[in-house]
Amino acid sequence: MEILPQRWMMREPFVIARGAQTEQDAIAVILTSETGARGRGEACGVDYAGETVASMTAQLESVRAPVLAGAGQSDLPALLPPGGARFALDAALWDLEAKAAPGGIAALTGIAMAPVTTAYTIGIRSLADYEATARRFADFRLLKVKVNADDPIAAIAAVKRGAPDAALIVDPNQAWTAEMLAAHAPILKSMGVVLIEQPVAVGAEASLDGWRSPIPLAADELVDGEGDLDRAAGRFDVINIKLDKCGGLTAALALAEVCHARGFGLMVGCMAGSSLCMAPALVLAQRCDFVDLDGPLLLAGDWPDPLTYHHGVVAPPTPALWG
Repeated sequence: MEILPQRWMMREPFVIARGAQTEQDAIAVILTSETGARGRGEACGVDYAGETVASMTAQLESVRAPVLAGAGQSDLPALLPPGGARFALDAALWDLEAKAAPGGIAALTGIAMAPVTTAYTIGIRSLADYEATARRFADFRLLKVKVNADDPIAAIAAVKRGAPDAALIVDPNQAWTAEMLAAHAPILKSMGVVLIEQPVAVGAEASLDGWRSPIPLAADELVDGEGDLDRAAGRFDVINIKLDKCGGLTAALALAEVCHARGFGLMVGCMAGSSLCMAPALVLAQRCDFVDLDGPLLLAGDWPDPLTYHHGVVAPPTPALWG
């Protein structure tokens, strides 16, 4: 088992309500079978939960012996907590298994792989830059707009001027109060916003009780796994599943089943990762109402044989990349 630290530079500073980043750190895991086949996985981890390359590497090193002894995807919950380390290892195990399976990942999961429409994320910037960036990506059917508490309506109006035909997701990253959300939501609905993602802070979700948004609300930071769904019930309509949070494709598919059974819509999201990081999430994307897998578009570099994006549609990974 090889564990390789990665550092991907951003095309431009990526600014959200929590702060800005100019680079994305990640870890890659490479497993090699006795026949020489190689399975790869990559994860960024959850930075706001304190995960780092060092912490994920330490977790992976702690399970080296059982992995080399043949531990599989079903063994990982007993070996590693949810998070980036489990995601990277889970992805490498799926990829290694797919290399030996006729039909690859689709045959293993029973999920047919097809191109999907993804959002492109516009970070916080000046109003002029919101409009100019939206105009550059106006061929995307879905744009996700990062905002904070500082006049988000003006930011969305600028994006609409640049991309009048695009549907919009608004993501305050917990920066609003329930009162702000109630004031903004009717206006945003008239502006073509189809989803508001994690508007209020984790811990403040009870402030949404007794009010129904005219726009569906998605829980992101609030939900890492099944145990968090009770806090979202009756308050949020959609769950944003990120493989970095829940611990990989195996966990994500199981969580998606539970979410569907409880009546939640599904979104698949990502950290600002490479094509190798996005590839397993494209399996889950086949079952989602909203897809936000634009990480490689935010980076200045990528792996060989990367995912291909065309007018906001991303194709499944080739076997040379993953799966």
